[in-house]
Amino acid sequence: MDQAASLKGDKRKTRVIAVASGKGGVGKTNVVANLACVLAAAGRRVMILDADLGLANLDVLLGFAPQYNLSHVLSGEKSLVDIVIDGPRGIKVIPASSGIQEVTRLDAREQRILLDQMEAFDGQFDYLFIDTAAGISEMVTSFLVAAHASVVVVTPEPTSMTDAYALIKVLHNRFGEQEFHLLLNSVRNMNEAEQVFDKLHLVCEKFLDISVDYLGYIPSDKAIPEAVRRQRAVVEMNPEAESSKQFLRVARELEQMPVKKQTGGLQFFWRRLLHGEFARE
Repeated sequence: MDQAASLKGDKRKTRVIAVASGKGGVGKTNVVANLACVLAAAGRRVMILDADLGLANLDVLLGFAPQYNLSHVLSGEKSLVDIVIDGPRGIKVIPASSGIQEVTRLDAREQRILLDQMEAFDGQFDYLFIDTAAGISEMVTSFLVAAHASVVVVTPEPTSMTDAYALIKVLHNRFGEQEFHLLLNSVRNMNEAEQVFDKLHLVCEKFLDISVDYLGYIPSDKAIPEAVRRQRAVVEMNPEAESSKQFLRVARELEQMPVKKQTGGLQFFWRRLLHGEFARE
């Protein structure tokens, strides 16, 4: 089925979606890249911010080599427009890996630079995906709380499930977050995905008194590692693969997914992030 014809709906203000995981190695960046490609193929205007410091591999995954990153913007050497990379299907990528580390602790001058630079993109995108680092660092939680929606990628591994719960617990207890969308990755089939989700859902309900949303699942199939080796998104290289079909289904869910009760686009997101308006005592 043609991906562009399979997603419907009007364009809207930029939705900022932060994608995280309790631990590394669960395929989070691959999820971001493929969902971005599906949405872009459907006519959505998509940007990705690579904010994974420790394991930044979006450039490797999509086959580009950025010469500049966000640190060059903050130093005044380059503008944000100068560092943006063109990805597949018109996706724009901000290679921020070495410049995002202390973004929540920028001084007033640096904050002003970043906010001013973001004005160039205000209203130009339907989605901004934040590919966060794994774990529960301050940088990760800041992105997740400031974003319009949070997606947590989980695999059936017990450590992935435990760490995903730890991330949700921190966001709920420290920041009062109530809405989490779980995406089950590298599962054998739908039954395994639902079993993993049910376990996490029950634990969150029992100990945190919150419910989590099932966003969908991505099966483990041979097409994914082959696409990674060729530095392409699997939805581009093999659209008929089962994983590609599921990425399309998840993208449909994203289009319908409710977001937190906050308004505004990119400028609003960055102001929340930089000024810490979400912080709890």
